[in-house]
Amino acid sequence: MYLYHFGLRELPFTLTPNTNFYLGLVPHDEAFAVLLTALKSGEGFIKVIGEVGTGKTLLCRKLLNEIPAHFVTAYIPNPYLKPDELRRAVAVELGVKQAQRMSVQLLTQRIQSRLLELHNEGRSVVLILDEAQALPAESLEALRLFTNLETETRKLLQVVLFAQPELDQRLAENAFRQLKQRITFSYQLRPMSDNEVENYIHHRLHVAGYKGAALFDHSLCKKIAYFSNGIPRLVNILCHKMLMLSFGQGQFKITRQHLIAAVKDTEGTEHKLKNQHLAMTLGVISLIVLCAFVWIIGVQT
Repeated sequence: MYLYHFGLRELPFTLTPNTNFYLGLVPHDEAFAVLLTALKSGEGFIKVIGEVGTGKTLLCRKLLNEIPAHFVTAYIPNPYLKPDELRRAVAVELGVKQAQRMSVQLLTQRIQSRLLELHNEGRSVVLILDEAQALPAESLEALRLFTNLETETRKLLQVVLFAQPELDQRLAENAFRQLKQRITFSYQLRPMSDNEVENYIHHRLHVAGYKGAALFDHSLCKKIAYFSNGIPRLVNILCHKMLMLSFGQGQFKITRQHLIAAVKDTEGTEHKLKNQHLAMTLGVISLIVLCAFVWIIGVQT
């Protein structure tokens, strides 16, 4: 690959969420602060919403890595589970023995017993679900019932939902009004601004070991922000392809031509290139028409 060519220790723009590359952007730091505040206050449901590629899974992994020690976490990365499967997955995460063999009634009792046991030890239990918009309707209801488990002073189980905006659309339905009312903290991740995209690119290169002159200049970073809509995943894809193209041509500077080639090869960005070309074409046509109009008026006078 291009590691040796650019003097890198590792690939800077991989799609695998790696907390070593975490950059304290405003939306992610705010979301993380909301999560910790809500968990420490013992709230039942916490929700973080973000479009595809905005860094939800990275934020989820940062939470798992840095959550205070007195929290016990149950992590469900793929929540497309029926209610029974969801209960068993939670039980396994909590260390309930023989969870796969029990009846649903006995399993629910064992989960409650385990939660009480951890509570008596001074531990707090957090169920974290990534891609929560994929939960079947009946599993969303089962999730709500989980939070009915409580003492006189606090919930035995807190739930953190990381999801795409489709979850909000589902929660707006009348059937989920009880669950929606229990979500006391919510945060909406936004795309990166132009300046944040530039900082993001330079930060990842630095973490990956790059020490040379700037590979991506200010103007190029601004164009990357435009074509990617500030979505971190698309920024990673474009920058990775641009580095590959530069390496393939034996160059050490990333250019606009590399960006255009990467955009053409990337679904989700190529339409903006067409729109840009269309806008430029219309602009030229408008200028020609205006010049012709001014010339005609000049001839007539």
